[in-house]
Amino acid sequence: MLKLVEAIAKSLVDHPESVEVTETIDHDTIVIELRVAPQDMGKVIGKQGRIAKALRTVVKAAAVKENKKVVVEIIQ
Repeated sequence: MLKLVEAIAKSLVDHPESVEVTETIDHDTIVIELRVAPQDMGKVIGKQGRIAKALRTVVKAAAVKENKKVVVEIIQ
Protein backbone atom coordinates (compact mmCIF):
# COMPACT_ATOMS: atom_id res chain seq x y z
CA MET A 1 0.00 0.00 0.00
CA LEU A 2 2.80 2.37 0.92
CA LYS A 3 4.49 2.15 -2.47
CA LEU A 4 1.13 2.51 -4.25
CA VAL A 5 0.28 5.76 -2.46
CA GLU A 6 3.80 7.09 -2.99
CA ALA A 7 3.76 6.32 -6.73
CA ILE A 8 0.37 7.94 -7.27
CA ALA A 9 1.28 11.03 -5.22
CA LYS A 10 4.61 11.53 -7.00
CA SER A 11 2.90 11.40 -10.38
CA LEU A 12 0.45 14.14 -9.33
CA VAL A 13 2.75 16.78 -7.82
CA ASP A 14 5.31 19.27 -9.18
CA HIS A 15 7.82 18.45 -6.42
CA PRO A 16 7.97 14.64 -6.17
CA GLU A 17 11.10 14.80 -4.02
CA SER A 18 9.05 16.31 -1.18
CA VAL A 19 6.50 13.47 -1.06
CA GLU A 20 6.65 11.56 2.24
CA VAL A 21 4.54 8.52 2.99
CA THR A 22 4.51 6.81 6.38
CA GLU A 23 2.59 3.81 7.59
CA THR A 24 1.46 2.95 11.11
CA ILE A 25 -0.50 -0.07 12.20
CA ASP A 26 -3.17 0.50 14.83
CA HIS A 27 -4.75 -2.82 15.86
CA ASP A 28 -6.48 -4.05 12.68
CA THR A 29 -6.17 -0.77 10.74
CA ILE A 30 -3.29 0.50 8.62
CA VAL A 31 -2.97 4.30 8.66
CA ILE A 32 -1.07 5.78 5.73
CA GLU A 33 -0.02 9.41 6.12
CA LEU A 34 0.81 11.40 3.00
CA ARG A 35 2.79 14.64 3.18
CA VAL A 36 3.51 16.86 0.17
CA ALA A 37 4.92 20.34 -0.38
CA PRO A 38 2.40 23.07 0.55
CA GLN A 39 2.14 24.29 -3.04
CA ASP A 40 1.25 20.74 -4.18
CA MET A 41 -1.54 20.23 -1.66
CA GLY A 42 -4.25 21.30 -4.10
CA LYS A 43 -3.02 18.82 -6.70
CA VAL A 44 -3.29 15.92 -4.28
CA ILE A 45 -6.70 16.95 -2.95
CA GLY A 46 -8.24 18.09 -6.23
CA LYS A 47 -11.42 20.04 -6.85
CA GLN A 48 -13.93 19.25 -4.12
CA GLY A 49 -11.60 16.49 -2.89
CA ARG A 50 -12.11 14.29 -5.95
CA ILE A 51 -8.48 13.23 -6.35
CA ALA A 52 -8.11 12.49 -2.64
CA LYS A 53 -11.30 10.42 -2.76
CA ALA A 54 -10.07 8.52 -5.82
CA LEU A 55 -6.73 7.83 -4.11
CA ARG A 56 -8.51 6.46 -1.04
CA THR A 57 -10.76 4.32 -3.24
CA VAL A 58 -7.80 2.74 -5.05
CA VAL A 59 -6.00 2.01 -1.78
CA LYS A 60 -9.12 0.52 -0.20
CA ALA A 61 -9.64 -1.70 -3.27
CA ALA A 62 -6.05 -2.95 -2.93
CA ALA A 63 -6.56 -3.51 0.81
CA VAL A 64 -9.66 -5.66 0.25
CA LYS A 65 -7.49 -8.23 -1.53
CA GLU A 66 -5.38 -8.51 1.62
CA ASN A 67 -8.37 -8.40 4.02
CA LYS A 68 -7.10 -5.26 5.72
CA LYS A 69 -8.61 -1.89 6.58
CA VAL A 70 -6.64 1.10 5.34
CA VAL A 71 -7.06 4.80 6.10
CA VAL A 72 -5.25 7.41 4.00
CA GLU A 73 -4.64 10.77 5.67
CA ILE A 74 -3.32 13.77 3.77
CA ILE A 75 -1.35 15.93 6.19
CA GLN A 76 -0.25 19.54 5.69
